[in-house]
Amino acid sequence: MAKKQFKAESRRLLELMINSIYTNKDIFLRELISNASDALDKRYYISLTDPAQKVAKKDLTITITRLPDEDTLIIEDTGIGMTAEELEKNLGTIARSGSREFREQLEKGTDKIDIIGQFGVGFYSAFMVARKVTVESRSIHEETGHIWTSTGEDGYTISESDMAAPGTKITLLLKADTEDEKYSEYLTEYKIRDLVKKYSDYVRYPINMEVTKSVPDPTEEGKYIETQEMETMNSMVPLWKKQKSKIKDEEYNEFYKTKFNDWEDPAKVIHYNVEGNLSYTALLFIPGRTPYNFYYSDFEPGIQLYSKGVFILDKAKDLIPDHYRFVTGLVDSDDLNLNISREMLQQDRQVRLLARSIEKKIHSSLEDMLKDEREAYEKFFDNFGLNLKYGIYKDYGVNKDQLQDLILFRSTNEGKYTTLKEYTERMKEGQKDIYYACGSSVDEIEKLPVMAKLHEKDYEVLYFLDERDEFVTGIMREYDGHSFRSVNQGDLDLESDEEKKAREEKAEENKALLEAMGSALGSRVKEVRLSARLVDDPVCLVSDENGPSIELEKYLANDPMNRNAVKATKILEINAAHPVFEALQKKYENDPSSINEDAEILYDQALLIQGLPIENPAEYARKITELLIRSAK
Repeated sequence: MAKKQFKAESRRLLELMINSIYTNKDIFLRELISNASDALDKRYYISLTDPAQKVAKKDLTITITRLPDEDTLIIEDTGIGMTAEELEKNLGTIARSGSREFREQLEKGTDKIDIIGQFGVGFYSAFMVARKVTVESRSIHEETGHIWTSTGEDGYTISESDMAAPGTKITLLLKADTEDEKYSEYLTEYKIRDLVKKYSDYVRYPINMEVTKSVPDPTEEGKYIETQEMETMNSMVPLWKKQKSKIKDEEYNEFYKTKFNDWEDPAKVIHYNVEGNLSYTALLFIPGRTPYNFYYSDFEPGIQLYSKGVFILDKAKDLIPDHYRFVTGLVDSDDLNLNISREMLQQDRQVRLLARSIEKKIHSSLEDMLKDEREAYEKFFDNFGLNLKYGIYKDYGVNKDQLQDLILFRSTNEGKYTTLKEYTERMKEGQKDIYYACGSSVDEIEKLPVMAKLHEKDYEVLYFLDERDEFVTGIMREYDGHSFRSVNQGDLDLESDEEKKAREEKAEENKALLEAMGSALGSRVKEVRLSARLVDDPVCLVSDENGPSIELEKYLANDPMNRNAVKATKILEINAAHPVFEALQKKYENDPSSINEDAEILYDQALLIQGLPIENPAEYARKITELLIRSAK
């Protein structure tokens, strides 16, 4: 029987788990019981669909045996069991997916020990308390059992066993007590009872253990004797089947953290029952943080599906739309077919009805949260707002009407979050459009030349701090009859009739100057015109309202596949009230050809203000230097 070695990555992980983790070792029992419960779920489900594997539910149990004199703890189940190949696959390689992230978490020295559950390494938590682990297992599909044995870092062995019945038996030879760690407490009745109650009370199968009880002595009145009896330590009543009024917040939180491998309380609990053509119970959770892999391909959305208390599917992603993919939890319905498979799940009419019902409930819960728990909702939006935005522009905006009132933007209204509904309710009399400005920060946006004019008019401006925000409003086009208007695009309609008339007259007077500057810049700009949006700054660059915006050009420029595909049609605007314009007028009167270089300088300045690269930085620096020299003469 040759000893096999863990892979190098696995050895490093195991070393970290055994030697570098000193807090919350209690979770090893939770992890082993959870694995046993999964094995029982699988066996029971197979028994319902395969007559050859018939088993009575009463025979599906988890048994914990304490052997204090031998420093041994045994966790045994009558579940589906494992073949030799499955022992090799499941126990020979630690954390087949996510091992690098798991190792990085451990090496950071985090005390968030519940990260173990996230990376599929729950079984190996046994090595935190055991110096030797033996797994004896027999699959329901085989007549022969196998034994997997390991002391940790030195590898493992697999051999045959004469195990009489299917199931899995895990034997832990506990470590010796030290001054800092008392491993022997895991062999005491009170400790095991406490851990089962805390972590595994809702496991749907009996967790049995022999306990000591005092009973009256039949031979002598008033005297008691101690006897050993097998006792079921968990309630086995699923939390979602209990009356909501009798469930404490702490119970919801602990259930969520244990069941769904999180270390933080959920941001929102959605527990409800539906009676009707399709009856079901749902216990859903909105996490209090963004899962580490939420925006990566290995994240699996979906909720657990039960039918008549029988586990059907772990990740029923068809029950949750993509824009609510952050929701986790479970649904239990008596009206669903037990033989639903993954393929049938997509076609089953009842499942489609169930999905629509769940989606409506999530939506109404988020609306209530926004209305009644604003601070909590804003924290939720920080975590998952990007996913709601994605839901708006996905599939050409088919869900925009449903989601548009759930998204938030920060704005010039004290820099706080606002909904679009709140914005429109505050709009000034006569204001037609919803104004927004794009930038990487509030400070960057506030430095835009145009912002002074908007502040002067006391118009509220939405801060688009996410580069995808403009895609969202581009799909929406309008909200409550008001179009979205970039402060750097098109005509903002900020002037009174008198102001507009005066600007048009001045533009006509300086038509030759403006056209000369436009000719000097050539195809780089559509036109040069007098600005209606500038207050203190000399120039700004805006885009034509009928084409892509400058911000869209900047965003796509970062994508190698689109770097040259989209260009905004640019317009150079000049502030007629700024001394620079007066200087331009005089220079043009004296020497029309001298205006070419000035146009180049102002255009490059406008590019820099807008956060766009200039074509020739060295040439720009030379022109500025020569300008300084001439001005000093």
